[in-house]
Amino acid sequence: MPLPENVASVAERLVASYAADAPLSIEPGHELPSPPEVAGVLRELRELLFPGYTGTSRATGATMRAQVEARLAQVRVRLSQQAYRGIHHRCRAEGADCKSCEQAAARITDEFLDALPPLRALLMTDVRAAFEGDPAATGADEVVFSYPGIQAICVYRVAHQLLRLGTPILPRMMTELAHSETGIDIHPGATVGESFFIDHGTGVVIGETTIIGDRVRIYQGVTLGALSLPTGEARTLSIKKRHPTIEDDVIIYANATILGGDTVIGKGAVVGGNSWITESIPARK
Repeated sequence: MPLPENVASVAERLVASYAADAPLSIEPGHELPSPPEVAGVLRELRELLFPGYTGTSRATGATMRAQVEARLAQVRVRLSQQAYRGIHHRCRAEGADCKSCEQAAARITDEFLDALPPLRALLMTDVRAAFEGDPAATGADEVVFSYPGIQAICVYRVAHQLLRLGTPILPRMMTELAHSETGIDIHPGATVGESFFIDHGTGVVIGETTIIGDRVRIYQGVTLGALSLPTGEARTLSIKKRHPTIEDDVIIYANATILGGDTVIGKGAVVGGNSWITESIPARK
């Protein structure tokens, strides 16, 4: 059955538009990371960080050691492949294979895996903060298994480490997957201290250059954002600090909005719900 004339016309115009938008075109061999594979890597990493909490049976003793080694080996292959895709997508070398991109992906993956034990220790401070800060929590196991804040923070800490190691695209994909599942949007570039607790979490937004200290607690709907930029200036200000600094022991209640790179919320301050803040608040005495 022949195609209708309008289908052929639409196809021709779409193909022409691809050529016109060259910066967005994906060359053969330069594909983006695969979202299903990235999600799979996150599931494997979550099992390594919180064994038994993804529905996978947990072994003991020597069997557990072998199981962890096997999972690490699998994650190494999958993560390296996706890191390579993210790096090579922006590489101008021709063809599907690029030795320098392969070496960079392997280095990033190995350095990331080496950092898993301290990353897990950091995550455990977040779990304890959630359990100790929420009277409704019946146990730390419930916090790990069912709290969206812990899920979002876990993915953020993984993505942040990968970003620090020089991985493009992949970290943002990871935090956006967590965003779609939890309603919590943490940019992988943000800097977050230990014992971080997001209670409830829906609608939380934490921008790229935000700095958060230790033992900070925030509630649903909180925005740590940037002031609106003039049209055309986003790229020139991309490396400037645009988001606020939240010092240690701050509590920010629901639906508060704190904006601007020069805005500092001082140590121990309490920010009330529905606040709109664009100026610094001194430390609580």
